[in-house]
Amino acid sequence: MTLTDVLVDFARTGRIGPLHCGMPLADAEDLLGPGRPHPAIRLKGPDIDGYPYAWDGLELEVTQRRVSGLWIRLRPGSTTKLPPLVLPESETHEATVLREELTAALDSAGCLHEVNSNLTFGRQSSILTQPANVCAVFSLPGGNDHVPHRDRHYLDVMHKHTA
Repeated sequence: MTLTDVLVDFARTGRIGPLHCGMPLADAEDLLGPGRPHPAIRLKGPDIDGYPYAWDGLELEVTQRRVSGLWIRLRPGSTTKLPPLVLPESETHEATVLREELTAALDSAGCLHEVNSNLTFGRQSSILTQPANVCAVFSLPGGNDHVPHRDRHYLDVMHKHTA
């Protein structure tokens, strides 16, 4: 399994492996191990809503101790680490994903997608997949991003939220 396989499956299903919006945080931590809570959670306690728990490049946003958002964050020109549950047999993986490469993989998998005009402006663009409603946000590389094409959009984040 590759990072692209994980991204396409997320885009198609709205799930990251067995992880899904609505599941109890305790169940997610049983699968992933304890996450790294956002500093606000450490300061205010586990009942504060809307802050993520992180496992390297994977984040789960939590509301009332349930997963309310799934996020995969990437940094173009670097590597990412995802939990083995999400990306088996991989310590780190290349995190440079061109917009054209992801949309071609989605097309090959039969995953419908359209421009997300709410998040397409300036130096960034976005798509929304159907029917899973997963959002992918791309941007032009920053000055410290070591990528081969400075004029093309790279994936920064894919996410899904509960309604």
